[in-house]
This record gives sequence, C-alpha cells and structure tokens, in this order.
Amino acid sequence: MNRISTFRAAVAALAMVALGGAALAQSPAPSAPPATSPAATPSPAPSVVPVPPPAETKSPADVPTAEKAPTPVPPPPAASVQNADPFGEEFTLEPKKVLVMKGTANWDAAFDTLIDSFKALTALLDKQGIKATGNSMIVYTSTDDTGFTYLAQIPVDQDVKNLTKDISMGKSPEGKALKFVHRGSYDNMDNTYEAITNHLDDKKLEAKDTFIEEYITDPLKTAEDKLVINVYVPLR
Repeated sequence: MNRISTFRAAVAALAMVALGGAALAQSPAPSAPPATSPAATPSPAPSVVPVPPPAETKSPADVPTAEKAPTPVPPPPAASVQNADPFGEEFTLEPKKVLVMKGTANWDAAFDTLIDSFKALTALLDKQGIKATGNSMIVYTSTDDTGFTYLAQIPVDQDVKNLTKDISMGKSPEGKALKFVHRGSYDNMDNTYEAITNHLDDKKLEAKDTFIEEYITDPLKTAEDKLVINVYVPLR
C-alpha cells in the first residue's frame, strides 16, 4: 500500500497550516311573406307551425377522441436528497478513558501497522472480558518523509490490567476541532487530507501539530474500501 507522496505532502502542508376568438357570422333573417288583402269571409283559423325539436346534446362519450382534452400526466416523484457529510464542521472533543498503544509506521505499510495495533488492543480487552465503549482512534503525533508516530486508542470504562511496555491507560484528545468525514479506503485518504489542508488555508485557520482519525466502521471487520472515518483537526 503506497500512499507516500500525496498523503505525506498533505500532512506536511497540514502541519504548515498549524503554523388568441373569432366572431360568428350571422345568417340573414328570412323574408317576410307578402301581405294578403282582407277577405270578406271570416278568417280561417291560424295554422299551427310545427316547432322543430331541440338540437341533440352530445354526451362526452359521443365526442370524438381527437376533441377530448388530454389526460394530465402526474410529475415523477421528487428524488430523495442525501445530506452531504460534514466538512470543516466545528466540533468539541470530549476526553475519554482509553487503552493506548504507541507505535511507529512507514508510509508503505501504514494501514497494516495500524490494524496490528488495533488487534493487539482488542486481544487484551477480550482476554479480560472488557468491552470497548467507543470507536477505535488513531492520534498522529509526528510525521516525516519516511513515516509517522501514532497512538492507537480504544475507549473503555475501566482500567485494564497486565499492560505491556507499549500499552498503557490514558485520555483521548480534547478541545476545539474541525470535523471532516472520509469514506473509502485508507489509501484514498490522500485526497481528504489535501482538501483539509486547502480548507484551513482558505479559512486562515491555525491547527495544532496533530490530528485524529476516529474509525466509525470497525477496521477489523470492514472491507477497506467501505471504511467511514471521522478526521478531527484540533485548532489552536
């Protein structure tokens, strides 16, 4: 797993940031019949003029299809909107009791090294029947061209016994920070850290010399390309 160039450059930059109707025509009226001269004999009874029946009214069914108004088509349902992940959201880190393992890693084997640390911490907790009370975390304490130093942390609610040389009890970071979210593999975090650096530059914010990754998905059980990781950048 090679994430040297971009990730290292992003972390280094992060450290530097620390520093239309027509009318109808009328038909002519019929001509009046000529007047007749009065007769000496009594006038005959007026003839009854038959009245034509009223025009037949067509029902809607009788109207040709072409004359019918088209049936309105309902609009398609609105697509669901997914809210974007937080990016640069202000956040306050609360300190937690954690089981801590110190370590160093080179960039080529970074993720594998972090996984080994999580496995060692989890094995110790399982052996003593202690369950984690929060998500696993990595606190990066320093970086250089070849690798980095870190603290792997798992929150617990009690002290753990039989600690080894590299494992101890401690507290997780606290204080004001900015929250960013990464989805995908650890190698692809290069782009996330580059975006974080640009965000801090744009906002003219000063970060501390460390940053924290909180693994929302269990890194020991989740496929690497399905990881969800919150990245916290503490501010001065």
